[in-house]
Amino acid sequence: MARLGFAAIGIVYLLMGVLALLAAAGQSEGARTDKEEAVHHLQDLPGGSILLGLIAFGLLGYIIWRFTQAIRDTEGKGSGAKGVGLRLWYIGSGLFYSGLALYAARLALNGQASQGGNTSQSLTAKVLGWPNGDWLIILLGLIIIGSGLYQIYRAYAGKFQKDVNATSLSPGQQRLVYRAGQVGFTARGIVLGIIGYFFVQAGQQSRAGAVGSTHEAFDLLASMGSFVLGIVAAGLIAYGLFMLVQARYPVLRGI
Repeated sequence: MARLGFAAIGIVYLLMGVLALLAAAGQSEGARTDKEEAVHHLQDLPGGSILLGLIAFGLLGYIIWRFTQAIRDTEGKGSGAKGVGLRLWYIGSGLFYSGLALYAARLALNGQASQGGNTSQSLTAKVLGWPNGDWLIILLGLIIIGSGLYQIYRAYAGKFQKDVNATSLSPGQQRLVYRAGQVGFTARGIVLGIIGYFFVQAGQQSRAGAVGSTHEAFDLLASMGSFVLGIVAAGLIAYGLFMLVQARYPVLRGI
């Protein structure tokens, strides 16, 4: 189930990166794409419903694996404050893909499904209505930015290497996988950082409309030039490829 999950996420990021790269090259209208739109493109392929069902099942596997990591403490993080925080992060990481899994399942079964749209903005508007809600949104934005910075740190500290069992790969293949991981985690960190920035702006302005998702992140990158968007898009493709390698050569601790 974990390996299916890694593969599903890899395919989604590959599609996101390709769509953004096409936009950067002027081969499609606009740069607006996210995970749901990437999954939706699978519907147009031969056997699209089957592919969507496999993506939904794979994402379910990823969610199950993340919960397993948290509950069984397969990574040996312990029960201290830091360990509990990291294990809660595993749960959050799994739940992050729950909406996409449901979306893919509905597309597979019904041929149509409503996209998330402005869900983030709606939830932000509710939180802004709470006492000190603007500070909570700013805090959330800073956490997301921190997550993005951590992704970049993982890229250049080589932390991601421990997730792939590269013993059966040649030295050249290992170097290629390493570079793909570096580029991929960096690109993912940049996108997360931009999304976090949107949340900080929403909190500072007390305006839910300032919140943005991957859609708006790609738009911002596109406004900096097609070259910038193309570089990040290529990075997301690299991240997708790395996840596919992880699906083929995983390190699954504690099982």
